[in-house]
Amino acid sequence: MALQITNNYGVLEINGNIVTENAISLQHHVEQLLYISDRVILSVDHVKNIDASGVRVLTNLYKKAMKGNKIFYIIGKENKKIKTAFGKVNYILRSDFI
Repeated sequence: MALQITNNYGVLEINGNIVTENAISLQHHVEQLLYISDRVILSVDHVKNIDASGVRVLTNLYKKAMKGNKIFYIIGKENKKIKTAFGKVNYILRSDFI
């Protein structure tokens, strides 16, 4: 399944799979947003599958945002596939951003 990103009132909703084939594209897209914005919110609630590459990309984006003093949330703690894939680094996942 292809990766689809929809901007829903400032929250980037990701639908599909965050896997090796599209993880770098997602990384470049979000890096550009971090460059021009002080706040990026990703929702991974509707992600069907994520592999190690996807976890690595999201973790690196989180670290890059923190280093640049940017607000960066990954919403999706309720998605069991996401929570399992993140394992011990699931501290970067949130239930919401409010």
